Amino acid sequence: MESSSEWDKKRYVPQKGDPALPPQLADYSSKTTEEVMKDINRLPLFMTQLDETDGEGGENEGLEALKALAYEGEPDEVASNFKNQGNDCYKSKQYQDAVQYYTKALEVKCDDAAINASLYLNRAACNLELKNYRRCINDCKLALLLTADNVKAYYRSAKAYLALGKLDEASELVDFALKQQEEHEVKQDTRALEILGTQIKHQKEKLEEQERKRNQRENAKKAKEAALAVALTLRGYTIIHTKEPFGILQDKKITLEAETDVESQMIFPGMVLYPTLDEWDFVEQISELNTPKEIIGMLMDRPPEYFAQPGHGNFQPKNLQAYMQTQSGGLVKVGKNLGFKEILSSKQPIIPLMDNSLRIYVVPKQDGDFLSQWNKTKALSERM
Repeated sequence: MESSSEWDKKRYVPQKGDPALPPQLADYSSKTTEEVMKDINRLPLFMTQLDETDGEGGENEGLEALKALAYEGEPDEVASNFKNQGNDCYKSKQYQDAVQYYTKALEVKCDDAAINASLYLNRAACNLELKNYRRCINDCKLALLLTADNVKAYYRSAKAYLALGKLDEASELVDFALKQQEEHEVKQDTRALEILGTQIKHQKEKLEEQERKRNQRENAKKAKEAALAVALTLRGYTIIHTKEPFGILQDKKITLEAETDVESQMIFPGMVLYPTLDEWDFVEQISELNTPKEIIGMLMDRPPEYFAQPGHGNFQPKNLQAYMQTQSGGLVKVGKNLGFKEILSSKQPIIPLMDNSLRIYVVPKQDGDFLSQWNKTKALSERM
């Protein structure tokens, strides 16, 4: 059994001899609570949702009458009425609703320039709060066409330009308004303009400082790159790039120990490959003054368990040889006691840096057939 609402429980049901409902209420005797509330909502005084019908497909006459009332009177009276409603909405921070009222007031097209200017100005204030900065500026321009000395129009448009980052425009508006104030000996709103002018000045200084630091960083970067380019040229180093460099090298670079001193030692990232094991090591920094022997000794400083693994038995440092690629795609054995500066400066053969890094192939002496198996054609095809 359906439960009845409190409304239904208290609904008046005449018994024998009881008076019937008044005629104006008789229509509600058979209606549910929901239906009654819908009817009440159609009355403008109790309306919580806009309902422009009478519930039977016709117009809500009460609502239409109220709408008509809003436009009764002289144009300036109608515009002022909408303006006052907009002002009430603005005070309660209902900026979207306020914009609509000010727009309706402007649509009345009254001939009072002062009213129309204030409407544009008030709508600009709403758009400023809503962060519709372009609309705010446009409304301020329209207000100034009607009242050229309107300080608030200069102030609000300057605030909008500041928010858009257009500091020169904002500053010009503030300066012009202050000049107007001074010429006409008007002090009202001068303090607000001065404060805004200070904000614009500070923002300019902040951006100028950021630009100065950005230029400083950019110039320092260019100086480092130029010094490195000169250092590479002076040393006669060659760089070759491959089509698919090791991913670990993506953000790695060649550097100078003293970044702008071309004579300071050069530092490379390094790839140490063990082709017979299909393994490799990455070394973050290798000096051009280091030797292959030092790098191999550092990498092979490992616990005995490493050399006990299959294929690792011959990887004792004294038993290893170092090879590097040549510019022509071949492979050449390099002296373990030579510094990399001497190796990379060699003219015959030319031994390049690969992908801005050292690339060293480390192989045990027992794997002598490694060199004969090197595929020069394949090595060249992998290059850019």
